[in-house]
Amino acid sequence: MEALIAYSGRKFARPRYYANAHERDEVEIVPVPVTMHDARTAAATIDCEGFQLLRHASAVTDFADRDQVARVHMREIQDLVQAVTGADHVHVGAPGLLRFSEKSGKAGSLHNSMPARFAHVDISDRTARQFGDRGANGRPYLRCAAYNVWRAISPPPQDVPLAVCDARSIAPQDLIEADAVFDEAGKPEWSFEGLVVAHNPSHRWYYYPAMTIDEVIVFKTNDSDPGRAHHVPHVAFDLPDCPADAPPRISIEMRATAWWWA
Repeated sequence: MEALIAYSGRKFARPRYYANAHERDEVEIVPVPVTMHDARTAAATIDCEGFQLLRHASAVTDFADRDQVARVHMREIQDLVQAVTGADHVHVGAPGLLRFSEKSGKAGSLHNSMPARFAHVDISDRTARQFGDRGANGRPYLRCAAYNVWRAISPPPQDVPLAVCDARSIAPQDLIEADAVFDEAGKPEWSFEGLVVAHNPSHRWYYYPAMTIDEVIVFKTNDSDPGRAHHVPHVAFDLPDCPADAPPRISIEMRATAWWWA
């Protein structure tokens, strides 16, 4: 299947993008048609390609209920990441992000709730070290890795699925340091360094068709171990030939950091 992926050009020396006010973004958008591979046939793993599909039934009955997600789902994701990675300790820092495709009319209705429309990596190596050291609270560690756990909570097919890029197909020169700015209403703006992605024909893109609520994609956003998949560019894209009556995509993503102690 061919699909359009929004890459970043190099117009801006240091791109800048916002969680909410995308009209303030300074990212040159370069749409490129790519071959989108069916990840269900790939048997990808978290430490090789950098992403993996897992069966995971949650006890949460309403993912829009932030209190329930905080009370139940954060621990579920902590246990899931610990089980799949074998880490000594896992921390899930927030109840997660609900995101909506534009067709829903709800995109942007909550903080950071629009689909991620250009290829990016959530955190740079510099940011990963800062977050890892801060979370370890002075305790020495052998390895630290950051993960994103993505779940579609609307029924299939998803009109705007998530695409993930095989970590092995990324070259260092494809990645552009950028400022990710969080501009939540009523709070001071803050930022950290992330990465946007320039096109390289070697990139190998995947997606999981027709995800159900009892499945999650776990993908790597950073890993201090050079012998494993380092990080996975990802992006939302429009599903070609998606039925006009397909329900708008609603998803929740949870972010976790794992440590292996020295």
